[in-house]
Amino acid sequence: LYEWFRWSRQARNIRAGSYEISTGTTPRQLLDKMVRGDETLAFVRLIEGWTFKQFREELAKADALKPTTVTLTDAQVMEALGHPGMPPEGRFFPDTYAYSKGVSDLAVLRRAHHAMQQRLAEAWAERLPDTPLRTPDELLTLASIVEKETGHGADRGKVAAVFLNRLRIGMALQTDPTVIYGMGSAFDGNLRRADLQRDTPYNTYTRAGLPPTPIAMPGKASLAAVIRPDATRALYFVSRGDGTSEFSETLTQHNRAVNRYQRGQGK
Repeated sequence: LYEWFRWSRQARNIRAGSYEISTGTTPRQLLDKMVRGDETLAFVRLIEGWTFKQFREELAKADALKPTTVTLTDAQVMEALGHPGMPPEGRFFPDTYAYSKGVSDLAVLRRAHHAMQQRLAEAWAERLPDTPLRTPDELLTLASIVEKETGHGADRGKVAAVFLNRLRIGMALQTDPTVIYGMGSAFDGNLRRADLQRDTPYNTYTRAGLPPTPIAMPGKASLAAVIRPDATRALYFVSRGDGTSEFSETLTQHNRAVNRYQRGQGK
């Protein structure tokens, strides 16, 4: 077969890769496939709201992906990507990535990181002039919170607006997902009052402003919501129990909504 490829004078045009050959494939068909670079690709999907830990776990079990970073720490991974000292959380864009079988997992990491850099730069360029956010990193951090707090896509712009309104007036964000993230492996699935009172850099009940890093990978919709939030003066929201949220401008309205949707005390 190799001699036939040489005889065809196209051997130098063959592209390296992984190719799927079905029964009955002729040498000519195989040569054409390899010259076109018609490779058999594998795919890995990264989900909005995942942490970097979950991202790495998905890469580790991805089909035919060479695990070159499996023994590296998070800091070493970022150094290998050319960004030493950068916290990895939230820095990778959730999407479906195709890759050639046998390629290094570092290649997928690099593509996802570059994609987030692009998305973040595009979003930051479209920011409103009155945004309280000062840097692209703050945009990324808030978008990660919005990603974790949104149970219904149509509410995303209102959720973002609530947090932006709070930042404008110096009001604590008071968002559970940041507290949970700060607890790490200590979180057992049940968030208690004591957890909300225990101070950590990620406890937005005890500390004003944004946490020091993102808490997850935000998707395109969450980035857009933070840059172009809904026009509302709401400062509060509470889950209705069906995935949607009730938004309120005052604490009195909010307490009434909490009683109705969380405590079952009627309208």
